Amino acid sequence: MSDNKELIRPVEVQARQPYRIWLRFDDGIEGEIDLTHLAGKGVFKAWSDPSFFADVSISDGDAVCWGDSIDICPDALYMRLTGLSLEEYMPRLSRTLTDA
Repeated sequence: MSDNKELIRPVEVQARQPYRIWLRFDDGIEGEIDLTHLAGKGVFKAWSDPSFFADVSISDGDAVCWGDSIDICPDALYMRLTGLSLEEYMPRLSRTLTDA
């Protein structure tokens, strides 16, 4: 990934049961992400209501969210979907942390 690229943003999200979402990013990458590892823990207990989980959206700040109470960083979801490491996705940040 280029150091000069802008961060990639989600453009579409759909709930898939159980605890899966389908996500498409503005670079064309799309796919399904399993969030089962979060379900039932802390704020994610709210997902036990299927209608709440189904009401997933993209916030004005580009987070994948459920109402005002739950949001997930789009960068973390992109890396999970693509299998990229932080160093591969954000090489400039990685160098900055190493040089600090």
